Amino acid sequence: MSVTIETIGVIGAGQMGNGIAHVAAVAGYSVKLIDVSQDALDKAVATITKNLDRQVKKEKISQEDRDKALGFIECSTEMAALKDADLVIEAATENEEVKKLIFKQVCDVVSADCLLASNTSSISITRLAASTDRPERFIGMHFMNPVPVMKLVELIRGIATDESTYQIIKEMTARLGKTSVSAEDFPAFIVNRILLPMINEAVYTLYEGVGSVNSIDTAMRLGANHPMGPLQLADFIGLDTCLAIMNVLHDGLADTKYRPCPLLVKYVEAGWLGRKTGRGFYDYSGDEPVPTR
Repeated sequence: MSVTIETIGVIGAGQMGNGIAHVAAVAGYSVKLIDVSQDALDKAVATITKNLDRQVKKEKISQEDRDKALGFIECSTEMAALKDADLVIEAATENEEVKKLIFKQVCDVVSADCLLASNTSSISITRLAASTDRPERFIGMHFMNPVPVMKLVELIRGIATDESTYQIIKEMTARLGKTSVSAEDFPAFIVNRILLPMINEAVYTLYEGVGSVNSIDTAMRLGANHPMGPLQLADFIGLDTCLAIMNVLHDGLADTKYRPCPLLVKYVEAGWLGRKTGRGFYDYSGDEPVPTR
């Protein structure tokens, strides 16, 4: 299989999607950014522009590169805009049924040669691939957040993924300026398999009154040399996403050590999802984040 990737479709203009579109455009790929909401697309372009401007200011890229990258991005609310894509990366919400429905719509419009990738952080690549008409051309590409800054992409082969698909995507990941690691298709792959139980344990530590939000985050920053505390990180990721990944681990591996902390469930039920809602383990309404317990 010889596929030359020139045009990349990105589905979902949220935090991950706009980051993937950003790095793909900077690497010189033509990008079609798709979302059901025009408002989300407008916000994504504003975010990408702001992040590119920041890179120019830090002299990571030139003004000319910035202008070129913006010129490479086209937005649409229609799946039909993907008809010429060589690769489509899905970066929609972490919900298996939603993702399967998206891939079904994508398969109806793209060419038979088009490769498919999901940016899922925890869902089975084999299952997602099996719902499409090209499981051998399907792969997991799990980017880290924020995409323009973080260097890692986990590449996950489903049981049916062709070796040539893996090699093409590995080369393209390197062209994006990222380092890839190969992960097997088990729940939550490598990073989240290790990271999320740690965050969940931090929530248990808070729940059981071992330490306050401030104590836990300070302890892990200064005692384990983590760049941010686990509760601060949970707010950054989104507590709904943290809970979804813990549920995938708990359901997929059937081990009680992955049981989501009841306090995490409570926060999500309250709609306190972290930074994106203005409140999680911290309240973000003032100048400085303030712990909520």
